[in-house]
Amino acid sequence: MTQLHPVIKKAVIPAAGLGTRFLPATKATPKEMLPVVDKPAIQYVVEEAVSAGLDDILMITGRNKRALEDHFDRNYELESALIAKGDDDRLKKVQESSDLATMHYVRQGDPRGLGHAVLCAEPHVGNETFAVLLGDDLIDPRDPLLRRMTEIQQSAGGTVVALMEVDPSQVHLYGCAAVEPTDDSDVVRITGLVEKPDAQDAPSNYAVIGRYVLDPAIFGILRETEPGRGGEIQLTDALQKLAADETIGGPVHGVVFRGRRYDTGDRGDYLRAIVRLACEREDLGPEFRTWLRHYVTEEM
Repeated sequence: MTQLHPVIKKAVIPAAGLGTRFLPATKATPKEMLPVVDKPAIQYVVEEAVSAGLDDILMITGRNKRALEDHFDRNYELESALIAKGDDDRLKKVQESSDLATMHYVRQGDPRGLGHAVLCAEPHVGNETFAVLLGDDLIDPRDPLLRRMTEIQQSAGGTVVALMEVDPSQVHLYGCAAVEPTDDSDVVRITGLVEKPDAQDAPSNYAVIGRYVLDPAIFGILRETEPGRGGEIQLTDALQKLAADETIGGPVHGVVFRGRRYDTGDRGDYLRAIVRLACEREDLGPEFRTWLRHYVTEEM
């Protein structure tokens, strides 16, 4: 694939949400820090960005999110204790999070929606194309969605959105895209977007999931976007304007994702993500799968 556009290096991770669906666990702990097996959910997201070549990470935070900064910072006291014990394995795990990427933080202030969170990134991003990764969506590292999206953007320019086919009865839970086919089986051209439409009004069953590669023209649109559904500034509304007029910031494409995705923003899916990932771990999987089979067959 011919590369026509600059390599993308910056990623933005909105993390200012209150995590009300996980109360009381999130009363004093950011939802992004809830563990998925033995790593906080947010670390999987940062690792995904880094594996796609994006090592400059801006996290959009809010009140009571200091634990996020602490997690990706050095903990010299803990490291010294592990060194004294000769515990090299745990020392390596502790240092991994602080060595992953160059981390930056900015507070959103008023929680005015995803569009507003993205707009908070403008001073850091400037006039560069950048990625946005939502922390509730964990993409299995064996399915390199974000890398595929950056490839499409570097070839075609403009903006690239991750899409997933969902049951028509579920489209009201997502932003939904009107699409046209392209020469690539996993890539479509997006001609319109609707935020959480009723099933009868949905243009397709292609739902937007939490990965975006955005042209910086999105900032100018977001500044002029009025609050939409839920009284919030919707990123979907700004993307709709980009899709309707390619002269603003180039075309809008969608990469259709058919891989493994874990929604940690839903309690049931959060538990399923833990079970799936634990089952597939070399160090935990064999024993855990044996216990799980016994539990399902004997105890249920």
